[in-house]
Amino acid sequence: MVNRGATGNATSTRFRLPAREADGDWLDAQLLVDGTPPPLRTSVTVVKPRTILTRNTSPDVPFMQSINAYGGCEHGCIYCFARPTHAYHDLSPGLDFESRLFAKPDAAELLRVELAKPGYRVAPIALGTNTDPYQPIEAEWRITRAILEVLAETNHPVAITTKSDRVVHDIDILGPMAAKGLATVCVSVTSLDAKVARTVEPRAPTPERRLAAVAKLADAGIPTYVSIAPVIPAITDHEIEHLVERAARAGARHAFFIPVRLPHEVAPLFRAWLTEHYPDRAGKVMSIIQSLRGGRDNDPDFFTRMKGQGPWADLLRVRFHRACRLHGLNRDRLRLDTSQFRLPSGPQGELF
Repeated sequence: MVNRGATGNATSTRFRLPAREADGDWLDAQLLVDGTPPPLRTSVTVVKPRTILTRNTSPDVPFMQSINAYGGCEHGCIYCFARPTHAYHDLSPGLDFESRLFAKPDAAELLRVELAKPGYRVAPIALGTNTDPYQPIEAEWRITRAILEVLAETNHPVAITTKSDRVVHDIDILGPMAAKGLATVCVSVTSLDAKVARTVEPRAPTPERRLAAVAKLADAGIPTYVSIAPVIPAITDHEIEHLVERAARAGARHAFFIPVRLPHEVAPLFRAWLTEHYPDRAGKVMSIIQSLRGGRDNDPDFFTRMKGQGPWADLLRVRFHRACRLHGLNRDRLRLDTSQFRLPSGPQGELF
């Protein structure tokens, strides 16, 4: 499938997801002149949740609450651990996840209400924990920006994770927040190889654009991380030192990495992707992943799921930490200030 991550629309049996069937649209059967299928269209469905904050109790995740403004992600990263969430909608974690998206346009007003509730406990809100808050549809929907406006108004701390340089469009909000100790941004850069990036993250901005965004964020005084996540053995692991070097040169202060994770339906999607794009090393890649994951495609256990285990995991950690020391990253610890919070103003905030 051109410009998409998944090679198909694999179905799920966990929630009795029905097999994908043609919907009668004339595009189902149409072929272009050269015999290739037409481009897959992206649709967006509005959802109306009653609340917007998601609380986290996982002991190995460094945030207590998060907001996901969108469901699904058009970036199409084949390894995305959020893909299985589409099965809850009776949609495929494959191409549906990349093309049948959900948006929550009321997110900012719902947040305003939640922040005004009696007894609300201030803790940094994470954006981008499930799907990217700056995926392409943010240009039109601007839900992430509306959320940031509420957080800026209330002096509420926020931590953003994204693969998109679109985040620089909100520097006018994030810069003043960072000056108060209220904002950090993590930009994910998986590979510097343009060909690898096009196959593994087909609709995400190029690595160079993301590193340019790191530089702009750093120049604006916004504490910036670079996430080398995931590291894919035998495909991107050889780039760790170079990625750390480029992150430091761009102005990042911190970096971290996570070995590739393949939960639930992600594993068969990833295997199919390997067969399509890297048939010469598919077996080797999966063998190393299983050595990192206790002999399985995926390790769901707390703590080890983020780090991996065994000799390969140890080697990746040694290489990463040595590169960070060499280039001056991770010398301090960033902490967001929770003491400046003030109740939101306006009709919604005055309900409580």
